[in-house]
Parts: sequence; C-alpha cells; structure tokens
Amino acid sequence: MTVTPIDVAAVVVTFNSDDHIIELLDSIPAAMAGLTYSVVVVDNGSSDGTLELLDARTDCAVIRSTNEGYAAGMNRAVRMSPQCDSILILNPDATLDASAVPALREVLRRTGAGIVAPRVREVDGRLSPTLRRSPTLARVGGLSFTGWPMFTERIEDPSAYEVEHEVDWAVGAILLIDAVCFERLGGMDESYFLYSEETDFSLRAKDAGWATVYTPTAGAMHVGGGSGESAMTHTMKILNRVRLYRRRTGTLRAWVYFGLTVLIEIRRAMLGHSKSWPTVWSLLRPSLRPTLLRANDSVLPR
Repeated sequence: MTVTPIDVAAVVVTFNSDDHIIELLDSIPAAMAGLTYSVVVVDNGSSDGTLELLDARTDCAVIRSTNEGYAAGMNRAVRMSPQCDSILILNPDATLDASAVPALREVLRRTGAGIVAPRVREVDGRLSPTLRRSPTLARVGGLSFTGWPMFTERIEDPSAYEVEHEVDWAVGAILLIDAVCFERLGGMDESYFLYSEETDFSLRAKDAGWATVYTPTAGAMHVGGGSGESAMTHTMKILNRVRLYRRRTGTLRAWVYFGLTVLIEIRRAMLGHSKSWPTVWSLLRPSLRPTLLRANDSVLPR
C-alpha cells in the first residue's frame, strides 16, 4: 500500500520551555495555510511545566526523552514523524507568521535548495541578524564591529535581508529542510550535543550540493535564549566551534584557531564577561569540560 507523504513535518525539541511553547504551537496552523502537516515535540527532560502544557494539547505528538542533546532530539522527532516532503525545524521560543511555511516551501522547490531560512525578527520587531558566513581563522574573533566580511561571521548589513540569496548557513531557530537532504546527510550530528549542529548541517549540505537559501518572503519571531545561557552552555558553544573548525580544516589550522579562541575568551573575561573564565579553564584543562560533549580526551577538542 502506497503512503502519500504529508507536506511538512514540524519538529520541536523542548527543555524547560513552558514560557514559550504554547505561543509556538498556536502559531503553526495559520503558518501552514492549508498544507498537510504534523507536529512532533521531543521533550529533553524538562523539570518545569512544559510537559503538563504539552499533555493538554491535541495538536502535537509528545515524545518524552532524557536530555541526549538538541541534535539527538531533532533526529528523534524526525524519525517519529510521518513521511513528508520537507521538515520544519523550530525552536520552542519561536513563532511563525501566517502563511510563512508555504512561502518557505515555494523557495525550497523553486531553487532546489536543501535548506531555506526565513526573515526573523526580535520580540520588539527589530530585524534579527540570523545569516552567517563560514567559520575561518579571520572570523574567529567575531569582529562584527568592523563591518568587513573577511572578519565577520554574522551578516549585519540590513540590505542582505531584503533579497533572496544563498548563504553559508543560518541560525537554526526556524529552518525548512528538504526531507531527502536530511535523510542523505544522516540528520544532525549528535556529537555536538548543543550548538554548532545547524552550522555543521548546512556546511555538510553545501558540500553535498544542497544550498542554504534565505528568503524575506517568510517571516517569524524568535525570542532567543529561551533555555537561557549559563557558563556551561557558553563553554559548550565555544568548544563546539573549535571542534567544527577542526573537523572541516584539519588539526594544524585548528590549533591556530584554538589558540586565538583562548586569547579572545581571556580578553572577554578581563572585560567583565563572567562566563568566559570557566570557558578559558575548560579550554586549557580538558578534565573541566562538560562531560556531555565527550571532548575531554585531548586539549584540542575532537
């Protein structure tokens, strides 16, 4: 018996997300605008009221899980979804504009891209600069204030958000992914646990011939920091950036990237960024690194 795929499988991973998840789920029907779709939420061991809120819903399937990481949760949500043409990855602290998903899907089909990213705004309506360039040695410091692409990973120029174009990668709060692309890449790399998984996925997709395209025709709002950032999550973010760079460029260049990262975090710590000191110690002493990353076997994280 032939199974007809649905248009879109929406997948969400929650972790202590009771402040936001209802707004996201409430925004989905209008955002789909007549498309056939499913919603699967994987909860990574929330200890707040997230599960109680989800259990009261009838518009999503809820999968209880221990916290195996964001990428693992996303992969599980996709596996538990019906057969589909495209996968809509959503952070629980995002909301979608009406008819956003058909607009994303039209770009996905027309361009043959693997990933499409929408125009995202902050809570106050300001543009959220979600587009990014590939990591390089020159961009390790995040020198956005220079405005020079050579030194800037984050794309700040407002004009870049007015037109449809290909990008290296985009922040993964709201992304529509071709289901074949997701399957052929084997989903997200679960070794990152948290942070850099969308960077890795988009860059691997590009390697395989699947572009990431930005479109201003679809809109969404993202609160950002919905699960908060602690010293540990900041450390995970920085370590994963080093791991990603090493995996894509090799050990020698990664040592340079690592050294620059240490210097940058020391500078940030001396300027008063309290989360940077624990990161410095974790970079220099692998035994202090979060065990969830499994990156404590060598100074240069693998």
